[in-house]
Amino acid sequence: MSITCGFIGLGDQGGPIARRMIEGGFPTVLWARRPESLAPYRDTLARVAATIAELGAQADHVGVCVVNDDDVRQVCEQLIPAMRRGGRIAIHSTVHPETCRSLERTAAERGVFVIDAPVSGGSPAAKAGALTLMLGGDPDAITTARPVFETFGRLIVRLGDVGAGQHAKLINNSLLAANIGLADMALAAGAELGIAKEALVELLQASSGRSFGLEVRARMPDPTSFAHGAALLKKDVRLLGEVLGADAPPFVGLRDAAADFLDRAMAGPPKA
Repeated sequence: MSITCGFIGLGDQGGPIARRMIEGGFPTVLWARRPESLAPYRDTLARVAATIAELGAQADHVGVCVVNDDDVRQVCEQLIPAMRRGGRIAIHSTVHPETCRSLERTAAERGVFVIDAPVSGGSPAAKAGALTLMLGGDPDAITTARPVFETFGRLIVRLGDVGAGQHAKLINNSLLAANIGLADMALAAGAELGIAKEALVELLQASSGRSFGLEVRARMPDPTSFAHGAALLKKDVRLLGEVLGADAPPFVGLRDAAADFLDRAMAGPPKA
């Protein structure tokens, strides 16, 4: 049976996901607040809906990749009443797990499934169809949605019920933040000992101390150049603390490893 898809949230990551779905042969309907966000899809077979409700009425599967919890709630509150029974909403945003669970309860009353489906890999992986998907939700709904997910995902893992995907994404992003923080300390130690940064990075990336966090930190001229990314990671670390509890040893360890770097990155350049 053909699956008609919808997509909302055509940003740096959501845009490539939507294009992969379109190029994968799924009839796709798009909606965006700003008309200019739809311009890149004029050369495709995608249709454009005038409203979120119009999109929801046409789609069996809707991907949502908007910025924050409030945006996810506002979009889904308009989608859920418009969708047919058996429809699926895949939330690709990184949000609080309880946001997804609350929407799932509302959607279930109308026979609509919610899948929390945050992704890892960024825009390059989305364009290559190589994202990692961390899924939480009904197993049968995920099985039905899998052909859509396979257009943009390489590793697709169901971790449990709704909320489990967000749990995994918060752990992943907190670990990334901690690894960047530790890499920052390692490079600072090298500087104090008179080791050239480029040589140390090359050595560490070929040794047992290597990490993606080190790769990310090594590309920065200074922490403040990562201010936007740091703000997103700090939000995710905070959410992990809300989920685990502020005194939980796993959270404290990850938070403390990340805190100094994130704070410096968000502080802006030093005043002259």
